Amino acid sequence: MTEPSGETAPEAAQPTEDPQEETPEAQTRTDAPGTPEAPAAPGEPDTTEEPDADEEPGAREEPDADEEPEAGEEPEAGEEPGSAGVDVAASESGAGGTPELSEAQAELAAQRELRARIEARKADKDGTVSSGAKLSGTAADLLAAVRAVEGGAASGSAFYEAPEPAPRRPAPEAVPAATVRPPAPERAAAPAAGTTAAVREVLARGGAPEALASQVAAALGENAAAALSEDPWQLLAVSGVRPEQADGFARALLGAACGPDDPRRTVALTVWLLERAALQGHTALEVQAVRAGLAGHAVPDPEQAVETAVSEGAVLVFQEEETAEPEPDEDADPSEEPSRPAAEEPASPVLLGLDRYALAEESLADGLARLVKTATADTWEGSELERAAGAHGLVLHTGGEASRAEPVALAESAAARGLRVLVAVHSDAGRYALGAAGAAAVTVGGLLAGTAGPGRDEDGAFALDLLVVLDAPQLDVETAAMLVESLPDGCRLVLSGDPEVLGAPGAGRVFADALAARVCPRVASRLPDPGPLGELVSGIGVGELNQVEAPGKEVVIVPVRDAGEAVHRTVQLVADSVPRAIGVPPEQTQVVTVGHGGSAGTRALNAALKQRLSPGPGRFGGYDPGDRVAYAPVPGRTVTGTVLSADAEGLRLRCGDEEVRVPKERVEATLRHGWALTAHQAAGTRWPAVVVVLPGDAAGGLSRSWVYTAFGRAERHLSVVHGVDQALARAVAEGVAPERTTRLRPLLEGLLATPEE
Repeated sequence: MTEPSGETAPEAAQPTEDPQEETPEAQTRTDAPGTPEAPAAPGEPDTTEEPDADEEPGAREEPDADEEPEAGEEPEAGEEPGSAGVDVAASESGAGGTPELSEAQAELAAQRELRARIEARKADKDGTVSSGAKLSGTAADLLAAVRAVEGGAASGSAFYEAPEPAPRRPAPEAVPAATVRPPAPERAAAPAAGTTAAVREVLARGGAPEALASQVAAALGENAAAALSEDPWQLLAVSGVRPEQADGFARALLGAACGPDDPRRTVALTVWLLERAALQGHTALEVQAVRAGLAGHAVPDPEQAVETAVSEGAVLVFQEEETAEPEPDEDADPSEEPSRPAAEEPASPVLLGLDRYALAEESLADGLARLVKTATADTWEGSELERAAGAHGLVLHTGGEASRAEPVALAESAAARGLRVLVAVHSDAGRYALGAAGAAAVTVGGLLAGTAGPGRDEDGAFALDLLVVLDAPQLDVETAAMLVESLPDGCRLVLSGDPEVLGAPGAGRVFADALAARVCPRVASRLPDPGPLGELVSGIGVGELNQVEAPGKEVVIVPVRDAGEAVHRTVQLVADSVPRAIGVPPEQTQVVTVGHGGSAGTRALNAALKQRLSPGPGRFGGYDPGDRVAYAPVPGRTVTGTVLSADAEGLRLRCGDEEVRVPKERVEATLRHGWALTAHQAAGTRWPAVVVVLPGDAAGGLSRSWVYTAFGRAERHLSVVHGVDQALARAVAEGVAPERTTRLRPLLEGLLATPEE
């Protein structure tokens, strides 16, 4: 599912007048979306490029990336062209903008603060060995560790024991009358001009685009030029740079002194493979998968390459602890043969991971265990959820959209008991969906950035007794770690969400792992989603594409023959049919499609929708006032807004109730047109009307969770532009998205599981 960079919308995708325009009045069906009257387009070319499913903000498109819907798509804000070396577009991180920090800048600063704490923990671990040095001490132990773990003689975790956690702060004896929120952290300084200039010179010598200089300097730090000269494969630290590009750069700098087995190359490739896996949600990979990836990039000895990366501390090795053998029964008859299982249990796989995600998972597991162990059990009268929250420090709540009312009711009852309570949601749209209760809710990003929510005590913890987090499946492991680390001892945490939706756009599957670990109460809502839309989505959740009656045109199916017709019909629906028949204006209608690329991906759809709804020359970096945009202030979080104006400093957007200024040097990296989004971008948000586009070339990107998420974004009306024939029904019945490889579940089980479990 790849595509060349710079693909434009096909001519057929442009909106044109159609005398036989189909409207919801004429197209209302009572049959299921999986059985359109029109057959799929015969002769659909097999080479049609399919959407990108793993694009992240700031990470450019990668032609051979493994595409899958579970991969956490984000605006193609930083896609790199696929041509080697010379086409890599620059997206300099901005130092400009207004002096006042935005929520996004403050959130980035909060993430840097967590990284600093993680680095401090990392410093407590054994040191690494510099490249090329003779291995001894810790390095020799690490090499032995890999071989011992793979041979089954030892557990990988034994070689990476985390340091003993510091003593937890006691719960405050008295609640302060008022807590002052500290000022937002200062923005990180841009790379020094001298550093950037030196990097630019090195890039020029290697034939790489000099426009990458600021990104390289930001990624490699003050000594970036020297580091890049010594190890040209450090260029892979820049988002979007591919191995073949880094290889060409290295050959230009080093000549015959480098080869495919150069240790610098193999270490950088190992790290690059793990970073790429993180874009698809994995916090670790099996060692065999890493070796296969290295072999695919012409590494002669992948096994030795992995050992080198481990010995130098670039990656960590893990293996889940094996269950101890049962003690022999002293009363048993020695003449009897001991019973043996029919088949030996397979050994736990050896995993490789980056310390960034490994330490975040460890920190999160430790923080959740702390909340469980420090909460004081109390008896709360009320619903099942209220009783569970009163008796436990961590509670998981599952259910559909209607069930969001239950944790909100819990928060209100807890506040009536005199507790300090806060409700956090994934996006501003999630706050608005809560009605009157949403006025007191905050976004997770705003809470962590310090721009919303309560202040912090002298230890840096939130002044809270209960935190309720809605849309919990959208929490990635790093965000969740920051959140839990900020909760004081004794605070109760309720994570609520729909486990059937697509997972977080970042690495990890926090909510799913916590549910699977079974180390805390899990309360399943029995409140069904109402109406035909609720019936349709609920059936999809259990693998059934049911027929639903839609007397109010809640569900409309629009059969199409090809991707060009899909784009044309989508524009008609948004601009004409839905406003006229349903009464929902275009600005309240959202288009959702499988990916960014392809003939009916977000790029093609946004181009056609702009031409119809907001025609203009795009004089402000491709945007005009009135354009709808998708803004990714930080990786993993997308908000929609409207362009208000532009000036010398950048673009001004209206995002919800706030005005946001995007510096001009950040526009290319963080902004895309937003009439059409991917399901990953749309997760956690709902609109009055939604048009889901399923062209024939999107069939391979469908899964049950994708369909469930996309169809569930509609509040009042859902139009399905249907061109995948029976692939939709098959995806709902059989299309289970691949699991993400993570370590949180065994960590939680090790910390919190009771002996009988």
